[in-house]
Amino acid sequence: MYKKVLVIVTVLMVASMLLSACAPAGEKKADCSKPETFCVGLVTDVGKIDDKSFNQSTWEGVKQAEKELGAIVQYIETTDSKDYDKNIATFADEKYDVIVTVGFALGEATIAAAKAYPDIKFIGVDQSQSEVIPNLAGLVFPEDKAGFLVGALAAQMSKSGKIGAVCGTDAVPAVWRFGEGYRAGAAYINPAVEVNVVYHSDVGFDKTFTDPEWGKTTALSMIDKGVDVVFGAGGKTGNGALLGAAEKGVYAIGVDTDQYYTVPEAQKVLLSSAMKLLTPGTFDLIKMAKEGNFPGGDYLGQAGFAPYHDVESQVPAEVKAKMEEIQKALADGSLETGVAPVKPGG
Repeated sequence: MYKKVLVIVTVLMVASMLLSACAPAGEKKADCSKPETFCVGLVTDVGKIDDKSFNQSTWEGVKQAEKELGAIVQYIETTDSKDYDKNIATFADEKYDVIVTVGFALGEATIAAAKAYPDIKFIGVDQSQSEVIPNLAGLVFPEDKAGFLVGALAAQMSKSGKIGAVCGTDAVPAVWRFGEGYRAGAAYINPAVEVNVVYHSDVGFDKTFTDPEWGKTTALSMIDKGVDVVFGAGGKTGNGALLGAAEKGVYAIGVDTDQYYTVPEAQKVLLSSAMKLLTPGTFDLIKMAKEGNFPGGDYLGQAGFAPYHDVESQVPAEVKAKMEEIQKALADGSLETGVAPVKPGG
């Protein structure tokens, strides 16, 4: 009797495992070709969906579409840049209505797919468009303004007169604008402030944003040389810099989203974050696609800086007032960052 029960239990366990393999928990199967079914797929660059930064914030915009628009949503994490076309085609061949591709590196593959699948709407995050393709919107942001804001904040809060930034590759225009905006904002406050901006351009795209060890080591090296505010701008690489700052007890500044909520280990030292409002920008374009008023070409999202959170009491009133003044001037155009759209000669 015992053996019979054991056999039955074993069979049930194997069957359960097979079913789980065929239909992962929480995955929604649907026929995206049906007019009443609205499907949205997201393809990451080589970063992960849970990078606590760029990919994750964009995915939250897709998830908002699931909640508010009833969309069927799914993502594919790219592990090799050679798979860009294949991963996009996976959703396109399944007749998804909207495909979101995340990151500058996917730009060419996204343009090719938009031309190959004219009935599908494509959103290229951080992909500025040189030509207008009606079914492709490039979600772009004024990263130089967000970088300028936190650079100005860092310069005002630094006691040593030395601040640093640990960034992904400067071959990505958005990263370049963050880093150089940070430098420009600091100089606007005090030209004498020493600004050390380091780009992780010594590795390929598959590593530049996914190297927290390098990010932390680079930040610690800066701190050892007197830097007392560190800006981390580059996915998990930048997150490593935040952790280095937290370990040494110096101010840290996050990127893309409000990293107070995504890197809790750095909360006690997190001064602010240079924010690209990725979640609402992504959601707005998905909603436009569903409503039939999708814009081709570049679509400018919004940027800013995050609240001071735990260090609120450490930020003097005059610094807060200055930050509001700078933000207003950048918004109305009376103050410009002077940062080039891309690295000169790049």
